[in-house]
Amino acid sequence: MKASRQVKKMIAVQQKPKCAKAKLDYLCSMEVNDLLVEKLANLARLKFDDVERTAIKNDLQRMIRFVEKLNEVDTKGVEPLLHMSEQVNDLREDTVQGSVTREEALKNAAVHDEQFFKVPKVIRKEA
Repeated sequence: MKASRQVKKMIAVQQKPKCAKAKLDYLCSMEVNDLLVEKLANLARLKFDDVERTAIKNDLQRMIRFVEKLNEVDTKGVEPLLHMSEQVNDLREDTVQGSVTREEALKNAAVHDEQFFKVPKVIRKEA
């Protein structure tokens, strides 16, 4: 949540509105410069070399141009889409059903003790 506010604040500073209504500033053109890329990288805890920074900058500019192009579409009279279809989740009732016993479950395990499955350690702490 904190990072999201920081990004919005940072974008507001970087943004150069080209539209008349102040409330629609987020829909206006935005300049993607090296400072913005550095700030976003810092917030995301990413590090880029010069080649990657240029590629990221170009990608961000392409994304913003795409959104600006979408803003040109006339959506007057179009209802907002809340769901992709009119279908509603048809869920079954929760019912208590039988399950396997601990012994039945453990008999198929490759490695186990009297109560638990044993698996290889997958998370290692780095020093």
